[in-house]
Amino acid sequence: MELSLFDVLGPVMIGPSSSHTAGAARLADVARQIAGEFVHVSFGLHGSFARTYRGHGTDRALVAGALGLSPQDERLRRAFDLARERGVAFDFYPTHVEGAHENTVVMTFRSADGRERTIEGASLGGGRIRICRIDDYPAEITADAPTLVILQQDRQGMVSHVTQILAERGINIAVMRLSRTARGEIACCVIEVDGELPAGLVERVAGVPGVLSARAVR
Repeated sequence: MELSLFDVLGPVMIGPSSSHTAGAARLADVARQIAGEFVHVSFGLHGSFARTYRGHGTDRALVAGALGLSPQDERLRRAFDLARERGVAFDFYPTHVEGAHENTVVMTFRSADGRERTIEGASLGGGRIRICRIDDYPAEITADAPTLVILQQDRQGMVSHVTQILAERGINIAVMRLSRTARGEIACCVIEVDGELPAGLVERVAGVPGVLSARAVR
């Protein structure tokens, strides 16, 4: 069996557990990037997260990630106070997600105008994460590579418009996944790319007719 140094030592982080602190902070940070601006976030905790979140500091790690703090940031311990200083409200509640990983959280971000986005994800250990669902759309986002998350009208030509923009910028698509709730309604397109996402790209994609939102995960 091959083991990397990362597998043995784990990530650099604040807190006692890579899955319950480092992974939780990374998970909430990625969810924040997908959700956009918000004033309130609810964390639904499943499995091991629900049973041990206070003792392992998972609650503080999740709030810290939602504020954009890294797992290495020493301010993680003060996440609750920082959130209140920034006018961000938060709460936690136990939940059950059928068939989900033990370290799963359902995060609901609410904007100032009342719009909500719900993102489900799991902390897999060693700081690794997976976003499993965005609202009603299945997803498979690890954030190991720069990623575009696009909500768009499900109609002919939408994907080609987006991929053409990437081609014009010389961006190579590594992985692309598309999910939808029903034909002709809304689709969620997730694109992982090689290299960095250049400045202005997200705004260009967001301006395509039929694109409802575009977010970058870096």
